[in-house]
Formats: sequence, structure tokens, C-alpha cells
Amino acid sequence: MIKTVNLQKIFRTEEVQTLALNNVNIEVEKGEFVAIMGPSGCGKSTLLNILGLLDNPTSGSYFLNGTDVSKFTESQRTNIRKGVIGFVFQSFNLIDELNVYENIELPLLYMGVPSSERKKRVEEAMKRMDIMHRAKHFPQQLSGGQQQRVAIARAVVANPKLILADEPTGNLDSKNGKEVMELLSELHKEGTTIVMVTHSKHDAGYAGRIINLFDGEVVAELNL
Repeated sequence: MIKTVNLQKIFRTEEVQTLALNNVNIEVEKGEFVAIMGPSGCGKSTLLNILGLLDNPTSGSYFLNGTDVSKFTESQRTNIRKGVIGFVFQSFNLIDELNVYENIELPLLYMGVPSSERKKRVEEAMKRMDIMHRAKHFPQQLSGGQQQRVAIARAVVANPKLILADEPTGNLDSKNGKEVMELLSELHKEGTTIVMVTHSKHDAGYAGRIINLFDGEVVAELNL
């Protein structure tokens, strides 16, 4: 499903050039759960942004479902993201002005899904994440664990084939963090491909494989 070939990312300012990723070669098969680990600043989130088509590499290739998407325009990347990739972030990234139902519905609106189908899918996602009773609440009225459940519901409502998670338990206590990881594990068991960036060895234990980065390079891989 995912393959990178000599992927490189350089950030440039007027005075400084930073090599964030250097010749990164990874493959993720359909249905895998892969954790990406490494110290702060090693390039984990940069890699995830490229895999999620939020950014392009400076050089090298990125194949998603067999298509080289590494030079795609923002418009092309946006079209692929819709319905293909679901995102779960540490900071939840919910819209404060929208209630739970509206936050979850948002990807379906972008996709142009009819109203009746949107309602069905949103309610299914809320039931699955056990947040139906919070449908009319706004993010600031929810606990951190509840906000992350909303974020996961939003990520899965379009039935994506790939979920990218960036430190999904980073802002949660151990109990809520465990529940979130169990939800992701359930999705994986149903066939969803998951790539997760994490500092947590405990969270990485839910994956089937760990890729270790250091200074923008893959230094080790471990099958669990």
C-alpha cells in the first residue's frame, strides 16, 4: 500500500538548511499496523505528513497504492486524501465552533456525500466510539479522552483504507490512552492499515512492526 524510495526532505530558510529525512526507504503492506519511533526531531512527524499527502518530499518517490504521488500538486493531494486517508492527531484538531456531530460529519461534507447517508455514517461512527450521548456537545465540553474518540470517529467516518496517527495518546492519561489504542487495534483487526508515530513503547506494542528513525534515517526495523 505504501512504499518510499530514497525519500528526502530538506527545510530551507535564508540562512539555514535542515535535512529532516535522508534516503528513507520503507514499505507498509495493506492491513499492517506499523509504529514509527525515535527521539524528538528525528523526522517522524515529517515522514507522516508526507505519507498523509500533507507535504511533498524534496526528492525521492512515494508510492501510494502503486501510484507515485511524490510530485502531486496540493489539489491532487487533497483529492486523494478524501475518503482514502484518515488522520488522528495528538492535539485532536477538532473545530471548537462545531459540535461533536458536525465535527465528525465534516469529511463527508467535503466528499459531497448526500445528507441521509451522512447521517447514517455519523451515527454509526458515534455509536462505535460510544459518544452518541455527546452528539450536541462542543469540544470544550468534553474530556481529552472523549475528544480523541471524536477525532477517531471523524477519521473513520469515510471508511478510509489508511489511518495515520501522530502521538494519538500524547495528551491522554493512561486509562484513556489504553482505550484509544484498543479502538485503533480493533480497526486494524478489521483490515484498516495504520501507521502511527509514537514515543510510547506501550503504544508501539499494539503494532505488528516498529520502524526506528534517527536523524532522519531508518536505523532499525523490528517485527513484533
